[in-house]
Amino acid sequence: MRPVTPPPPTAARVSAVGPSPVREILALTARPEVINFAGGLPAPELFDVEGLRAAYDRVLTANPQRALQYSTTEGDLDLRTAVAARLTGRGLATGPDDLLVTTGSQQALALLATALLEPGDVVLVEDPCYLAALQCFGFAGAKVVPVPTDGDGIDPAALAEIARRERPKLLYLVPTFQNPTGRTLPGERRRAVAQVAADLGFWIVEDDPYGELRYDGEPEPWIAADPAAADRTALLGSFSKILAPGLRLGYLRAPAALRRACVIAKQAADLHTSTVDQAAAARYLRDSDLDAHVAKIRSAYRERRDAMLAGLPAALPAGSGWNQPAGGMFLWVTLPGGLDATALLATAVEHEVAYVPGAPFFVAAPDQGALRLSFTTHAPDEIEEGLRRLAKAIEDHL
Repeated sequence: MRPVTPPPPTAARVSAVGPSPVREILALTARPEVINFAGGLPAPELFDVEGLRAAYDRVLTANPQRALQYSTTEGDLDLRTAVAARLTGRGLATGPDDLLVTTGSQQALALLATALLEPGDVVLVEDPCYLAALQCFGFAGAKVVPVPTDGDGIDPAALAEIARRERPKLLYLVPTFQNPTGRTLPGERRRAVAQVAADLGFWIVEDDPYGELRYDGEPEPWIAADPAAADRTALLGSFSKILAPGLRLGYLRAPAALRRACVIAKQAADLHTSTVDQAAAARYLRDSDLDAHVAKIRSAYRERRDAMLAGLPAALPAGSGWNQPAGGMFLWVTLPGGLDATALLATAVEHEVAYVPGAPFFVAAPDQGALRLSFTTHAPDEIEEGLRRLAKAIEDHL
């Protein structure tokens, strides 16, 4: 028998980047009896199933040949027109030709990495940062450099100092209801970030998956709307949190040259986003009241956020701290000195409650006592029970 030569190994970057810790935790805690504060998932009972079913039915009745055919890379014109109108109505003048429809906003981030980054290029990120962005930049071979944050988000003075030293290609941030912390960057800091980018010549990738999930206060303007940064900001948006993540529909708004580069990158990746899903979303936006649906979501999530905030003082040990986000899906908790959130997780799962340790979100030295709690997928009574379980887990762990 002839010897068999094994095939070549996978690319080194796959081993270097590794899997998402959040996805690993979700797999471990998939049992229905576990009250899971780990996933950043929309509440499935709030999906407008009837409205979406009607939209698909109308699309497949009116023009099934078009809905089931290949489409343009840029995306369905009706959908881009509707998205442009929503962005314009929220204070960011946008036309349909300013947009590229993507397979979720995560693809938009991957396309930007493909279009902008060479191996070794510097990317600046908030510390802590959205995990999937770190994966994306890792696959691109970028050098990821953290910028310090505080309770109001990224520190513009530190950003300027680090950018002068590192000469970054881009800054990635989630300025509104950030993942993982839930923090929102104030308007004054947004203007400062825009000016630093203009002065030092780097791109800004402004990720906004949670912006419509505001429960308190008034919206902050997009960085993309600031004249200092309009020529260098790519805005990412998504229907995952306000309609349904299973649609995998997102969009990229970017200056023309960058958008064209992303169109070419998308052609190489998947040709175009699902034609029928785009058409159904466009029909839904025409026939249904998305704003009323989002208001319903906000009302439910506000109640769940408040239930979690009300239960934390009894659930967590003395010396713990947490924020009170004005929107989004997450709370950021810091346990007192000596308590390791990663080590505690195993005990918590034994008590049938789960969360995400904060350590994987950091690029620099992690805060081992930090953890992320999502409040969106459980009703207030389940949140109360989950926090009771967490308190017992902490008691048994100590």
